[in-house]
Amino acid sequence: MRIPLIAGNWKMNKTIGEALELAKALHYGLQYPEATKLEIVVAPPYTVLNKVAEFLKDSFIGVSAQDLFWEDSGAFTGAISAPMIKDAGAEYVIIGHSERRQLFNETDASVNKKIKAALKASLIPIFCVGETLQEREAGKVNAVIGTQFSGGLESLTTEDMAKMVIAYEPVWAIGTGKTATPEQAEEVHSMIRKMLVEKFGQTTADIVRVLYGGSVKPSNSKELLSQPNIDGALVGGASLKAEDFVGIIKNAI
Repeated sequence: MRIPLIAGNWKMNKTIGEALELAKALHYGLQYPEATKLEIVVAPPYTVLNKVAEFLKDSFIGVSAQDLFWEDSGAFTGAISAPMIKDAGAEYVIIGHSERRQLFNETDASVNKKIKAALKASLIPIFCVGETLQEREAGKVNAVIGTQFSGGLESLTTEDMAKMVIAYEPVWAIGTGKTATPEQAEEVHSMIRKMLVEKFGQTTADIVRVLYGGSVKPSNSKELLSQPNIDGALVGGASLKAEDFVGIIKNAI
């Protein structure tokens, strides 16, 4: 039985004060026994990561970073390493988000190095895959996801994969207000599950959670989360409003 995971990616939003206000609203907006039926994670920007992690350290809400660099230390101006993220209080890290791929030239090879760095530091990678609208319309969904999957997970072991989370985020649905239908999302999630079986075996495929991301909100989350291979959500804009994020969480219980 896979425990649902609802993760909120705050992206480049929230000052320290705003971030703590949101973290408090989430913590106090959920009932403890109810919230323990699933995992909840928030991913604030680096500048507020430690403050949010300190506030939530005794909470039922976990903390993720939004990215990392693959070296532990060195002359890499502006970069943040896995040990730094771990020391700041994070347990998870988002890797390969489409915005990183599109805006910062992230490749499958760099994603692979980042995943390995995260695992080395005992961080849980949330590995993102997804196709653009042009790729979907050209009938290339399977090929694109397959390439990202094999490249990002190159030379990882079954034990490594068992420690990870995958997030399917169709690029055309991120921040656009468009959402894949439950049937469209389930189709790709089912395909990813089959890829996991082929590469890592049935036992591992049965335990790895595959999240859906792309304009998830309270009004559409219940139907999406009811699909058999959708194990939670990676939420963007709706995670910035406590009421909306709590609504999505409650739909997953």
